[in-house]
Amino acid sequence: MKLRLLQMMCWLPMLVACSATTPSNGGETPTAPVVATAAVVDAGSLATHHWRLQRAMDREGRRIDALFVRADLPVQLDFNEGRLAVLNACNRIGGSFEIENDRLIVGAMISTKMACADPALTNLDRAISERLQGSLRIEFSADTPPRLRLLTEGGDTLEFIGEPTDATRYGGEGETVFLEIDARMHACNHPLIPAARCLRVRERHYDVNGLKVGEPGEWQLLYQDIAGYTHEDGVRNVLRVKRYVVKNPPADAPATALVLDMVVESERVESR
Repeated sequence: MKLRLLQMMCWLPMLVACSATTPSNGGETPTAPVVATAAVVDAGSLATHHWRLQRAMDREGRRIDALFVRADLPVQLDFNEGRLAVLNACNRIGGSFEIENDRLIVGAMISTKMACADPALTNLDRAISERLQGSLRIEFSADTPPRLRLLTEGGDTLEFIGEPTDATRYGGEGETVFLEIDARMHACNHPLIPAARCLRVRERHYDVNGLKVGEPGEWQLLYQDIAGYTHEDGVRNVLRVKRYVVKNPPADAPATALVLDMVVESERVESR
């Protein structure tokens, strides 16, 4: 049995998980105008969405290619409790922020120090960090989907499209739970799927310092997916999961939604 504990920053707040989306084609199709509305542009409204980069143009109107090196994962901004997090670069990048009228004031950005095998990703870290500093003009449109535009001190324009956070989608912050996932899937009775196989899970408990406390719950079959989690046969995991109440679910759907927050432990289990 080979044990590998994935504990880097396990008990520290994550900058935010991210999910894939289709990137812009470089801004060749004009986007809807973004209207600055100071009464609407506030930290609370920004925190309700993930902001994914759609277009980026320099002061001469040229596309900033350095910001689009990850075709499957566009740069993402998350605003939460006075912190700005940058996702989908090579490193995790973040800093403080505040909004003053139509200005986004960004504090000094800090970054993890992971080496990037692809030089383009190293350049991406630099390119986004250089533009998210100082005082930026912020414009916001509450369309569907909402749009965010940042105008940098150097004259660049960054345009983002908002995607609701899980808390926005489900109408609450959700409950944090820890689920141990059995290494093997098990046969389960599903009215719509012949020969269905389900995850077997049990709840685990940790204190504020990340130490296990109490006894684990009873093993039970899980008749729903965990969004963001893909099971690998033969690997036992402990997951930190957000559990949300689903309002008015269909008759054949679960009353809760489970969303992966992070993997706490991972262990490959030898076949018996």
